[in-house]
Amino acid sequence: MDRSCHHASIDDLLGAIADDINAAVAQREVATKLAEKILCRVGAFSEEQLAHLDQLVKIGAALSAEKDIGHLFEMIVGEAQRYCNADGGTLYIYNDDGNALNFVIARNDTLGIRMGGTGDRITWPPVPLMDAAGKENHRNVSAYCALVGEAVNIADVYSAEGFDFHGTKEFDARTGYRSQSMLLVPLRDHEDEVVGVLQLLNAKDHLSDAVVPFPVADVERVTSLASQAAIALTKMRLLRELESLLMAFLQVIAHAIDEKSPYTSGHILRVAEITEKLVETINGSVEGRFASVHFDDEEADEIRMAAWMHDIGKITTPEHVIDKSTKLETIYDRIELIRCRVEILKRDAEIRRLRAALVEAGGKVPPEVPEHSVLDDHLAFLETVNVGGEFLSDASAERVKDLAGMKLTVGSREIPLLNDEEVVNLMIRRGTLNREELHLIRNHVEVTLSMLGRLPFPKKLARVPLYAGMHHEALNGRGYPKGLMGDKIPLAARMLAVADIFEALTAADRPYKLGKKMSEAMWILEKMVEEGHLDGDLCNLFVQSGLPVNYARKFLSPEQQNDFVWQGRHYVVVGPSAEEPQA
Repeated sequence: MDRSCHHASIDDLLGAIADDINAAVAQREVATKLAEKILCRVGAFSEEQLAHLDQLVKIGAALSAEKDIGHLFEMIVGEAQRYCNADGGTLYIYNDDGNALNFVIARNDTLGIRMGGTGDRITWPPVPLMDAAGKENHRNVSAYCALVGEAVNIADVYSAEGFDFHGTKEFDARTGYRSQSMLLVPLRDHEDEVVGVLQLLNAKDHLSDAVVPFPVADVERVTSLASQAAIALTKMRLLRELESLLMAFLQVIAHAIDEKSPYTSGHILRVAEITEKLVETINGSVEGRFASVHFDDEEADEIRMAAWMHDIGKITTPEHVIDKSTKLETIYDRIELIRCRVEILKRDAEIRRLRAALVEAGGKVPPEVPEHSVLDDHLAFLETVNVGGEFLSDASAERVKDLAGMKLTVGSREIPLLNDEEVVNLMIRRGTLNREELHLIRNHVEVTLSMLGRLPFPKKLARVPLYAGMHHEALNGRGYPKGLMGDKIPLAARMLAVADIFEALTAADRPYKLGKKMSEAMWILEKMVEEGHLDGDLCNLFVQSGLPVNYARKFLSPEQQNDFVWQGRHYVVVGPSAEEPQA
């Protein structure tokens, strides 16, 4: 073999090998760059997906935390618009009858439209789910989405088939807008029932801002967002319904208590109304002590419920105590027994007269019995004392004791005109209730605390038992049941106390008194402020707001409606003006 050929072959071989190695290295570099590019794209996609997931989690958390249903509706649309970079968004919710979709939110950034929620009032009519023939309304795209329960993704509504976009085109012609891409997804609750529809309009490219179709990937993402929104909405509705059920249940009990006695019918309702007006008045204060006080919706609901529940303990108070219109009344008025006893005394006096006449054997019979007029006077006095009033004088109390010593004979027994229990009741200095009965009445507050304390109120209503159980406390410590003083009595309980006392003073349906005129009622209320029983600043605000005047005109009889003076200022009840300064 020729050696030179041999060398050439080796060189060629080595060169070929080198070329192969270089090619392999080059291919490896290409493969590496390709792998790096693939990994970069995978990383970017993963980061994008993680960002979407993180955004969904944050949106879900925000939706779950929202407590105001109007704000929740706005958040659903706003977050969906931002998520898909959409120019417009509309939220439809089933109406109560389930036969139509109500517009609750409508937004369009280009046109500056903000309707529903904190925006302008919705003026668009509901979308019917059934047509005139009684068939499902599949021509309307939002109705179709709700009825079928499937997402609808349309690249251009002007070229879409199967749906009637006549209204959309009219809107565009009227506003100069161009509706194009549209995405609709159903809102499904935790039971997979459709409760509404979320509609997005005109997706925009992030770089060019041009209107583009909604990406297919957005359908699943918005569907996931809609599901979270539907669950948050359903949760809020369920909570509202439970709160409404609790309130309705407690109001039924309150009505039952009011109806238990014809004399207290309407008391709780009127106290609740006065208290609610006080909440509104305080919230509207711009000067003075209450300018910095504001009750939010939850606090207002708490106070309102406490007002409805403040007398729930009376459900255990015997009717004959609640209805006690006279001092001697139990299940009947024992003044009738005293009348009978007086008649027996008069009969005995008549018998003595006739016997004396017979003894005289033909003597002249006296024309009348002097004792009768005396006994009639005693009976009239006892009937007057029995009615009760603001105060029983010492002289009247002594006369009751003296009359108790009178005796009458029934059969072979001698009995007093007034027994010990009747004397105790007739000696009541103010009102018609004796000490034991007053304890029974006052005990309704303890029962209220006990009953309400057994109810598992949610956190935002946790102070209902506290407020309801304090409406008879006084700032001077002379109230009950705990004798609390000053700042230990919260403002809400002070408001209940003012409402309860004002209603009681003006009520015309109490068994133990006639309804007071406004002038007298307000005089007593002012005296209670002077004695430290009631909050003076609160009572001043109550009067200056015009609440007593408006209340008198609404609830009091014409005989009770008269002008009154408060803190030296004259207030007009009968007349066109609610307030008139003293000349």
